[in-house]
Amino acid sequence: MKISGFTFVRNAGKLYYPIKESIESILPLVDEFVIAVGDNDSDDTTLQEIQKINSDKIKIINTVWDIEKFPRGTEHAHQTNIAKDACIGDWLIYLQADEVIHEDDLDIIREACVHNLGDKNVEGFLFDYLHFYGDYWHYNNLHGWYPREIRIIRNRPDIYSFISAQSFRRIPDFDGLSYREKRGTYKLRVKKIEARIFHYGWVRPPHLMQKKSRYFYTTHLGKEGMEAKYENYSDDWDYGNMSRLASFSGSHPLVMRGFIERYNWEDQLHFDSDYRPNRPLWKHERLRNRILTYVEQKMMGGRTIFGYSNWEKLK
Repeated sequence: MKISGFTFVRNAGKLYYPIKESIESILPLVDEFVIAVGDNDSDDTTLQEIQKINSDKIKIINTVWDIEKFPRGTEHAHQTNIAKDACIGDWLIYLQADEVIHEDDLDIIREACVHNLGDKNVEGFLFDYLHFYGDYWHYNNLHGWYPREIRIIRNRPDIYSFISAQSFRRIPDFDGLSYREKRGTYKLRVKKIEARIFHYGWVRPPHLMQKKSRYFYTTHLGKEGMEAKYENYSDDWDYGNMSRLASFSGSHPLVMRGFIERYNWEDQLHFDSDYRPNRPLWKHERLRNRILTYVEQKMMGGRTIFGYSNWEKLK
């Protein structure tokens, strides 16, 4: 049995993505790691960070992004599929550039892959998510934040990254362009495993969080759409009222030690229960979703209402 890791990346260095740490977190598990490295800006250090790993498991594919051809975030899915198609493993584990696996979970993942290799009905595995937000000791489990996602898929040519690369679907007659078309697609049959994705996409110095967010929405909305969305925002990201977030007292993956030691923006976070940000509210901050969060967590034991589910869960 072989396992391939894969991802895509562009401008990770200047946007504070832990791409090196993400790759290093699963190198002990995989036989290869394939990464589609986009056309980074001249002041970016992504390629150098990857090269520092100095592993013969890493296979780099140099790519050029075309947001006009692949709009509304679908270039992310397109780049993901470029890396996926170059993988040779029986199972493929996908980590985005801000996602990290804990070393304690590697054996759990390997055992699931070995145990289910011969069961072709199993097309992937579902992981739990910890969405760290603002700092490394709070995570966002409020309504609207997906609690789990597919991160291992079987190596089949008809399985593709979907929409803006959050998840995967089986698409038998894919045209190579219509990443947001649901017709003719099929949810994957997956098993839930007790492994976690440590998601650090919302932990950055506030000025870099704002820079990353603007960059993200440029790929999804175009330059004009991004500028309209951020018309009423300051240059520094406001993480909002942190007092409503869940606290984290566990251990982070060892590879993240350096990133965590760089944390120096505590004075820009707000834990006052009465604090209200001077900007439009994000989805999880709005009253409707705060009520749904209360019902889910206090009355439904954590089960979600209208929850996100892009899969068919097997026992």
